[in-house]
Amino acid sequence: MHTKSTVSAKPAEVEKKWLLIDADGLVVGRLASIIANRLRGKHKAIFTPHVDCGDNVIVINADKVRFTGNKLKDKTYYRHTGYPGGIKGVTAGKVLEGRFPERVLEKAIERMVPRGPLGRAQMRNLRIYAGAEHPHVAQNPQVVDVAAMNRKNKVGA
Repeated sequence: MHTKSTVSAKPAEVEKKWLLIDADGLVVGRLASIIANRLRGKHKAIFTPHVDCGDNVIVINADKVRFTGNKLKDKTYYRHTGYPGGIKGVTAGKVLEGRFPERVLEKAIERMVPRGPLGRAQMRNLRIYAGAEHPHVAQNPQVVDVAAMNRKNKVGA
């Protein structure tokens, strides 16, 4: 007779891969949810909620991500200075044109990963680059074709 038992992964047992994703022309939210799942390790059979089971993810061309509809001009990112009445907002379009366009994708992923020490540890496994170059060639990252997963993942596909 087989007894059912839930296998709980231990940090030493987790095998971490390196993944490379080209974000050129991909929809922000769809891409972010795929990356968040890979960072958490939810795509693995050994997934354990309280252990960092995720892979290391490298994202290139983050400045070329796309929004659907009018989100580019309507979506606003808010922050507070800490002073009374000190709420500031910036549109998604301005962030993408600005000095750090990769922050659009970074914030989207950050908000899909759990808050707390484990979520911060998982976010440290994410590397986002605005251009096509990345310094992680030595890790031999596997290329993940997000556009091929679903036709809606790419704008104008």
